[in-house]
Amino acid sequence: MLTVALTGGIAAGKSVVARVFEARGGVLFRADEVARGLMAPGGPAVRPLVDRFGQDLVGPDGGVDRKKLASIVFGDPAGRTEVNRIVHPLVEKARRAEVVRLEAEGRTDIFVSEAALTIEAGLEKGFDKVVVVWCPAEVQAARLMARDGLGREEALRRIAAQMPAEEKLRYAGYVVDASGSLERTLAQAEAVWAKLLEDAAAKKKLKRVRP
Repeated sequence: MLTVALTGGIAAGKSVVARVFEARGGVLFRADEVARGLMAPGGPAVRPLVDRFGQDLVGPDGGVDRKKLASIVFGDPAGRTEVNRIVHPLVEKARRAEVVRLEAEGRTDIFVSEAALTIEAGLEKGFDKVVVVWCPAEVQAARLMARDGLGREEALRRIAAQMPAEEKLRYAGYVVDASGSLERTLAQAEAVWAKLLEDAAAKKKLKRVRP
């Protein structure tokens, strides 16, 4: 099974590419969805986060209030480090468990982990291939403003809280430039998927010939 890290900055276009990969047969691990589950009522990340940041972090449902958490993540570098220290290992544990399960089943050719902070967390070396979805910060900001109703200053602040998009390109095995039209992005995603299929076939063949 080929393991793929699909990453890129906030509002860069990862979800668009992820949908293409999933539609073509990839098994998707969406790190953000897993993290939300960890911070839902009774989730294993709730108590450590509350212990660190206080009871005010708890929402009406008993889980972590994600708006309050976002203000920490995007407004306080030290707080962001602490949040990542608590949440990232739990997400990574879930991802590794999923890889082990799928490997044991032997029915999946390509596993894709969609996560914005794969490179920031130093996890990229644990994958066979890294796909970076990229677009200029100005395009990210415009999309973030439209998507989340943020002002320009806040959008740029959230983008600046992550590794610069250009720096992530240094780690890429494949790049999807999502700065243009949706059609252009989809075409590039399809082309990268074709390459990943070749990589998966090559890995499977290598595994067969090993003594």
